[in-house]
Amino acid sequence: MLDPFERQINYLRVSVTDRCNLRCVYCMPAEGVEALHHRDILRFNEIVDVVERAVDLGVNKVRITGGEPLVRKGLVELVSMLSGVKGINDLSMTTNGVLLDQYAKSLKDVGLMRVNISLDTLDPDKFAQITRGGDLAQVFKGIQAAEDAGLLPIKLNCVVTQSSSEPDAQLVKEFGERHGFAVRFIHLMDLENGYFEPVEGGDGGNCVNCNRLRLTSNGLVKPCLFSNHAYSVRELGAKEALLQAISNKPACGGENPEGQFFTIGG
Repeated sequence: MLDPFERQINYLRVSVTDRCNLRCVYCMPAEGVEALHHRDILRFNEIVDVVERAVDLGVNKVRITGGEPLVRKGLVELVSMLSGVKGINDLSMTTNGVLLDQYAKSLKDVGLMRVNISLDTLDPDKFAQITRGGDLAQVFKGIQAAEDAGLLPIKLNCVVTQSSSEPDAQLVKEFGERHGFAVRFIHLMDLENGYFEPVEGGDGGNCVNCNRLRLTSNGLVKPCLFSNHAYSVRELGAKEALLQAISNKPACGGENPEGQFFTIGG
């Protein structure tokens, strides 16, 4: 499945909810946001249908995102359904880790392969400040549970303000090295003004080699995080929405003044 710039599109990021149990300062306002109505959120069978059509078109890598995916009721069931889709050889999830200790083993048992866990600091007070009340101890429990369950390799997503040489980022890096976890440094992004940098330790933000599409929790296929283009699977059908997203994928990210990380999936 090639886009207009001869890039092989084989990666679909699936946002399953716009809700989150944290209020990170770089993601949403302190008062939270108005949640999407339940009827607007894709049902599990709709998500699976989109994934199946994407696999038919060449996707073999699927990542579950949010919001925070683990707040979606019945998520283990969805993972089980997705793991049964033939052709997926990489089924992963990005999570803040707060609930992961409750679900890690069940997720592994039904077919989830690995996880990326957000970790911006090792300082409990700073963590509470960044997340507006989050408990770092719960994240550490989630990391341990993921390792015990075999959700490997574990990758840590660390958001940095200026650079990966910041003290908090370096401590996260050292923590990762001690435990054998890869660390990805994600620079603060600005959707409205089109500001982003490539992810250090990952391939996000590298437009030349971009291989992904995004499915929002309310059923829009987006060809790029930094683009207003979106194609509704409910209006167009899953296959046509995917094809239109691929054919309209831009050469490079621009601006997305209407987008929000908690709905698109970061």
